Amino acid sequence: MHESSTADAADPNGGSGVDPEFLALERELAVFLRRARASSGEMAREVHPELEPAAYGLFVRLEETGQQRATELASYFGVGKATMSRQLRALEDLGLVAREPDPADGRASLVRLTDEGVARFRHVRDARRDRYRSKLAGWDRGEVAELARLLNRLNAHAEG
Repeated sequence: MHESSTADAADPNGGSGVDPEFLALERELAVFLRRARASSGEMAREVHPELEPAAYGLFVRLEETGQQRATELASYFGVGKATMSRQLRALEDLGLVAREPDPADGRASLVRLTDEGVARFRHVRDARRDRYRSKLAGWDRGEVAELARLLNRLNAHAEG
C-alpha cells in the first residue's frame, strides 16, 4: 500500500494515467460549463422571468434554423422527446413559440419563434454579444476566431 501511494505521489496525474493536457482541458471545461449554465439561466430569465435555463439554447437554435420539429430539437440537444415537449409547452404558454402543421407530414408540427419571442430573444442576445465583446476586448481577433473554430470542432465531434 505504501508503494502505490509513493507511486501516486510521483505521478503528476495523481495515478490517473491521463495526460496533463487532458486534465487541464477537463478542469477548464468544468469551469466554463458551470459559468455557461449560470449565464444561460440569467439570459433565459432576461427573455422572460419564468423561463428555465435550457430555454435560451432553444431560442438560439430556433432563431438560427427558423423552424424545426420538436424531435429534431430533442435530437440536437440530446434530450428526450418528453423533456423537449415540456420545455416547448412552457414556451408556447408564454407566447414565445408557436407550432404549425408540417407541410411535409400533416401528423407532425414545426416549432418557430413568435414575433414576441424573436423580439425578446434578440434584445437579450445583443446584450450578451456586447458582454462578449467587452470581456474579450484585449484579445486579438485571430484568437477569438481560433477559439470559435476549436469550439465548433469540439461541438461537431460531440454530435457524432
